[in-house]
Amino acid sequence: MLPAASRARASLADVLPSCLAAVTGDESPLGLPRVRAAVVVLVDGLGAAALRARSGHARTLAGALTKGATATAVFPSTTAAALTTLATGALPGEHGLVGYSVLDRDQGRVVNQLSGWDDGMDPATWQPLPTVFERAAAIGVPSFAIGEPRFADSGFTAAVLRGAEYVPHKPVPDRFDAARAILDRLERGILYVYVAELDKVAHKSGWESPEWTERLEVLDAAVAKLAASLRPDEGMLVTADHGILDVPQEAHLKIDTAPELLVGVRLVAGEPRCLQLHLEAGVDPAAMLERWREAEGARAWVASRDEVIESGWFGPVVTDAARSRMGDIFVAARKRVVYDDPRTASAQSQAMIGQHGSLSEEELTVPLLRFGRFAR
Repeated sequence: MLPAASRARASLADVLPSCLAAVTGDESPLGLPRVRAAVVVLVDGLGAAALRARSGHARTLAGALTKGATATAVFPSTTAAALTTLATGALPGEHGLVGYSVLDRDQGRVVNQLSGWDDGMDPATWQPLPTVFERAAAIGVPSFAIGEPRFADSGFTAAVLRGAEYVPHKPVPDRFDAARAILDRLERGILYVYVAELDKVAHKSGWESPEWTERLEVLDAAVAKLAASLRPDEGMLVTADHGILDVPQEAHLKIDTAPELLVGVRLVAGEPRCLQLHLEAGVDPAAMLERWREAEGARAWVASRDEVIESGWFGPVVTDAARSRMGDIFVAARKRVVYDDPRTASAQSQAMIGQHGSLSEEELTVPLLRFGRFAR
């Protein structure tokens, strides 16, 4: 079974609600002081462990991390689930984006939560919770989301960033310059800056690669420039959706080489470090659970849907919609391995070095760094 979830640390769910409270002068989970404007920078894939390991290349970010500023990401430790938690202030069991790919039970298919949106997935109903940006707009606080142009019109953006004005900029420094320009003309409000570049290069080359370090240096310089420009009534938080592990090719396990484990499995969802198995009708879940535990119990936490829900990782509220999208069985890697499915995964995805999705500290512990008014 999965270890029980702990709420001892700050959560991604606390970040944007706390920023809105800081702008309105209310108490917040993070205890932030009042500000005129709050900036949240979300760096995809920047785990606290990786940042510490490359601290010499990111003195601004690492300098703030030395104060013990970390938060807990969500389970599965994947972008779709985590960014939705950030945007709504709710955990995946409530907002319903419970993995990278999940079962669309009505249409009998597995759908990608980041890029697989189509007419069969309405962002307003697939993710029905109001976002923090919508809650801000309802009380007259404007919000801005600054990210790459390619994300501006995606279904995922509509699901998690609605209520914010999307401001497209491509290079990372340009996004931070855009944030400063908005702050200069804003009476009060919330800014959200999304940085995808580190996660992208980590998947391809690994976070321990020179390419990842180069992008970290670019990010650190941009953060340092904006942090130095913050006025006394402006605060900034820098966090991440998940951390990342480098997994060598010899630790990529091909699940089709053990066909006995797939007998009775109708669909495989989730992601390589956290499979979600959907069983065929009539298959005994207990027998399937035992089969996977016997085969993979030394390398993975193997748990039923009910056990995962009871562990608390999906939060205190699990809606019927969220439950319907979850696998009957979860296989969450505890060793440095991934479970590739060559039947459906592309050659490019099977070649990925940087991986995430499970429960290791490297994947779950992310920075929560304070700058400007929030650092005082």
